[in-house]
Amino acid sequence: MPSGLKIAKAALDGFAKVQRRMILAEKEHAVETYADLKEEYIYLKALLHTAGVNLTEIDNIKE
Repeated sequence: MPSGLKIAKAALDGFAKVQRRMILAEKEHAVETYADLKEEYIYLKALLHTAGVNLTEIDNIKE
């Protein structure tokens, strides 16, 4: 069973990855891709917020 720290790290890694892809999708005007990534972004943001992670410094999307 993964520890809380491992779960948080996996969520943070996923959050960073989704943000990078959202930024690229926005630059490429890939509207459907951006919308799909935004769903994952919202899910991960909620999960990290619930875990008590302060997203102020690492949230580059700010939505």
